[in-house]
Amino acid sequence: MDSLLFLTQLFNGVSVASLYLLAALGLALSFGLMRVINMAHGEMLMLGGYLAYLTLIVVPGPLAILIAIPVAFAGAALMGGVVQTALISRLAQRPLDTLLATWGGSLILQQAARDIFGAIGVEVRAPDWLGGGMAIGGVNLPSTRLFIIAVTIAVLAGIALLLKRSRIGLLVRAVNQDRMMAGAVGIDVRRVDLMVFCLGSGIAGLAGVVLALLGPVTPNVGQSYIIPAFLVVVMGGLGSLVGTTVAALILGLFSALAQIFVDVSMAQVLLLLFVILFLQARPQGVIAIRSRALDA
Repeated sequence: MDSLLFLTQLFNGVSVASLYLLAALGLALSFGLMRVINMAHGEMLMLGGYLAYLTLIVVPGPLAILIAIPVAFAGAALMGGVVQTALISRLAQRPLDTLLATWGGSLILQQAARDIFGAIGVEVRAPDWLGGGMAIGGVNLPSTRLFIIAVTIAVLAGIALLLKRSRIGLLVRAVNQDRMMAGAVGIDVRRVDLMVFCLGSGIAGLAGVVLALLGPVTPNVGQSYIIPAFLVVVMGGLGSLVGTTVAALILGLFSALAQIFVDVSMAQVLLLLFVILFLQARPQGVIAIRSRALDA
């Protein structure tokens, strides 16, 4: 095997893992806390991409992409709050109905994007300062992918600090451990659910911004990442951010390295088989989280 090709694919694997992690973080938070399968999560990513496109139109300049990140986060978080309030909170005790309702919501959002922006897609042009790259050991590292990795690290560190050091994080951990007891001691469980869902949707919107730097934003762009995101969450262990991070890294590296030997389609098939075999050997995921919320 060519060592240069191996190192290049290794870097690509870390870059893909960063995208998987950004797409999966929101699912890990909401699925781990509420046990809700949100089929509209990919559309939050799509919304973030379109908001980045609109931001670059309104605010031209080299730093517009940095302004687009909080705009996309806020817009997707707001949309997530609407979905959670209108659908998920009303169907929380009926998982199958929740799945179908959010799937219907995703179809509505996709069609709305087609009606507003068209089916072909729009392009978010990376600023000139992301147009270059750097070479290490003969391996070319594009600045765009380095930026994506840096954003992922910053988001992950921010989420970790929020959950470990803030009052909101304390409430989230309490509800995650035991919903009934948290409610009994006066915690507004529904409000915590809403905050976590908005946070997860906002992170997905942020992922849409960095994803838009790699390709056009289309109404179906979120569907390309929703399945890998679910695989990352399930493989990582429900409710575990560390497990989600490790799983995203494993799957990203596996997908990239497999493409050395097979084409992209076969690599996706092998990725799915790998996850199935992994869960057969370790059904609790990379890291098992013990809590009454998950045992219920």
